Amino acid sequence: MKYIAAIAIILFIAVGCDKNKNKNENKFDRELMLKNYAENLIIPAYEDALVALNELKSQTDNFIANKKSANLELVKSAWLHAFEEWQFACMFNVGPAAEQGLNKSLNEEIATFPVSETKLNTILSTGQFSVTDFNRDARGFLAIEYLVFGGIDVSNETVLELFENQATRATYLQALIVHCINRVGSVLGEWNGAYKNQFIKNNGTDVGSSTSQLYNEFLKSFETIKNLKLELPLGLRPGQTQIEPQLVQAYYSGYSMNIIKKHTQAIENTYLGRSKSNVEGSSFRDYLKTVVGGPELISQTLSQWSNVIAAQNSVPTNAPMSEQIIAGSQALVDFRDELQKHTRFFKSDMSSLLGIAITYSSGDGD
Repeated sequence: MKYIAAIAIILFIAVGCDKNKNKNENKFDRELMLKNYAENLIIPAYEDALVALNELKSQTDNFIANKKSANLELVKSAWLHAFEEWQFACMFNVGPAAEQGLNKSLNEEIATFPVSETKLNTILSTGQFSVTDFNRDARGFLAIEYLVFGGIDVSNETVLELFENQATRATYLQALIVHCINRVGSVLGEWNGAYKNQFIKNNGTDVGSSTSQLYNEFLKSFETIKNLKLELPLGLRPGQTQIEPQLVQAYYSGYSMNIIKKHTQAIENTYLGRSKSNVEGSSFRDYLKTVVGGPELISQTLSQWSNVIAAQNSVPTNAPMSEQIIAGSQALVDFRDELQKHTRFFKSDMSSLLGIAITYSSGDGD
């Protein structure tokens, strides 16, 4: 009887501890986390992207009025800056930036790649275009890149001739930039309006919650780097039999790795709840600290992430990524492999510990 009583006492204490543990886990303030993401990461990212896009418009308008090589260089620099800024906003496809009706997510609407040269050249030859049709691969940041850079390894002199001889080129370029400004500005306006509070208050973990939507877009964006920006041009996606260097993002400018580096920085910032000015607030990492196994997962995640960044930094940025792929770059393959190893930490492990369902399919079984 004493033995049975002792066991009963132990079980009582254990159950009590579990209850307290669960109670402590439930204390995490998701509303505070969502507030940090909204005010310190999401809204500033859209603001910075909009400022950069307006600068791109200003430089483009100046170039169209005075077609000189020096002015074209300013447009190219403004495009790169705007697209780099976009990497910090591209994952936040929730609320006003989410897929709605016939519109895809904002990132798909203005950053689809690769672009269709066939569609773009048809538009330029006929002068007929729409910025609201289904031809998302003929508009947005990457279509702007094609028009400004003129193609792969095209000289400024050739681009200047294209603009001089094809009036539709300038018309379409300006229309595309205005379209990006309008789309980003519209989303930002809703965030600065009623949506911010809706986002913060919707603090559950169910499929429709802000936490779930934000986590899924964060994860999808991470996998975009691995699956589309690296594996696809490297020829490593299921069903591919050869390299396809022309499928890199930012193919015509040669700035693919510069863009990827900004994108991975944005992923890291989101995981840590860190603003671009390096101020950290409540985050997914803090959320993990409150669940059983969370601290261990954080340690493993940050350790592998350091491997990802080390591999990324081993890839040169002074040569176009497409050329490196053709040359058989092992550094790019190693970078992809480190991202592959990291997938489980952001995906299956994090989803399991936080109890957030993955609501999209990456199509690769990771």
